[in-house]
Amino acid sequence: MSNYIHGYIPEEQDRLLDQAGVLGPMIYPWVDFSDKHHVLEVGSGVGAQSQVLLSLYPQIDLTCVEIEEKQIEKAKSNLSAFWDRNIQYINQDASKMNLERKADGAFICWVLEHLSEPSLMLEQVFDNMESTGTIFVTEVFNSSFQFIPKLPGLSDYYKAYNNFQEELGGNPDVGLILGNLLQKAGFKDIELRRSGFHLDQTNPEELKKIAIYWKGLMKSGAEAMLKNGKVSIETVRQMEIDLDQIAEHPEGVLFYQFVQAKANKP
Repeated sequence: MSNYIHGYIPEEQDRLLDQAGVLGPMIYPWVDFSDKHHVLEVGSGVGAQSQVLLSLYPQIDLTCVEIEEKQIEKAKSNLSAFWDRNIQYINQDASKMNLERKADGAFICWVLEHLSEPSLMLEQVFDNMESTGTIFVTEVFNSSFQFIPKLPGLSDYYKAYNNFQEELGGNPDVGLILGNLLQKAGFKDIELRRSGFHLDQTNPEELKKIAIYWKGLMKSGAEAMLKNGKVSIETVRQMEIDLDQIAEHPEGVLFYQFVQAKANKP
């Protein structure tokens, strides 16, 4: 059984691109590689975040490390517009990473949540970075998710989703311990911040957009959860119905916080 709850089907590969677009304005204001030359992206997947990094920082070389070969092939296609840039794709387990060239920047986004031992990856990133290099990490804090009205379909599905991720060896609240993980790996000057969304009917367009996004995020785990008997088809359908209802409800609310960290290698 794969420990990646979302799987590698084409629909999920497309969802990752959509996710980068929807959440990008919340993630990237705090990320800064303007003084870096070689950035290491760990768990680069289909290149969804890579596109953003390459667009924001035209001076960087980018090394993409990804454990799943299917994702790398998709990333090469997605990043074909950057044919004139120095992009290296490495099919490796990042917990055993060994690069020929060290980086002066590192980027990890929505990856540590899927790992049973995220500290191993961070230690490898540390070893493959130059002194004075900077790392930016963005991670989930799924316990922060709140919604109004309190509809049981979404509640039941969300509980099953997070329980299943834990069964797979992941940590749906890994954002809470980012600082400790980075310190254990050897990083210094650690800074933490929270970001996310708090949406209600004062901004109905954004509420609806995030409800649609959240539905896709939740449904991306449905195939594995159904296969392993964690939810029923009816629970999946009710989760989708509930999110649609929240978007239209006169008192509808969606709230979620994720955690970002910045740290330096001394």
